[in-house]
Amino acid sequence: MTPNLNSSDNLFVANLQSVSLEKLVKSKLEVLFQQQKEAQVELNGLYNVVLEQVEKPLLELALKAYNGNQVKTAQMLGINRNTLKKKIDNYKIRVKRNSLLVTAPTNVTPQ
Repeated sequence: MTPNLNSSDNLFVANLQSVSLEKLVKSKLEVLFQQQKEAQVELNGLYNVVLEQVEKPLLELALKAYNGNQVKTAQMLGINRNTLKKKIDNYKIRVKRNSLLVTAPTNVTPQ
């Protein structure tokens, strides 16, 4: 289900695009790859590490923005509520209505 975008939503999306999250992530990954090359070590499981470092804070902030309302959060993210619930469980994010309690260690990898 696609959420209805009003003018403030469009402004948010425009601001997000101007910041260029893609460029920021690419820059950080280039540094990581350079460090890996210099240290001559293999990177294993990098995809899951990067996904976790982006997805978990995204979920936490989105849940906080919607006061723990999983239906509205899922709509805003463009995912099914059951998918959101699974991700919340995998990252061990504790959600109470009208508040967000984060209790997961940072090294939890989703399944």
